[in-house]
Amino acid sequence: MPKPELQRDLGEQPLTKAMAERKLSPNALVANSSAQLTHKMIARAMKGRRLTKNTAAKVLAAWNKATDSTAELTDLFNYRP
Repeated sequence: MPKPELQRDLGEQPLTKAMAERKLSPNALVANSSAQLTHKMIARAMKGRRLTKNTAAKVLAAWNKATDSTAELTDLFNYRP
């Protein structure tokens, strides 16, 4: 039995609103990332494109460093990568 296809476009994510509230740009996350994180990855995350676990973890780590917080994936995304 084939697996049902995952929905790839999940709509605007909480990350987008949180970045707007703190007046952060994607560049701020890229600059605060210790891993290889690109502007394209941030754009995909904000638009709600399904991310891999690894990419979501990079975005989360950059967010926590940029905002000096301890957010979890559920704070930034409304789906589980």
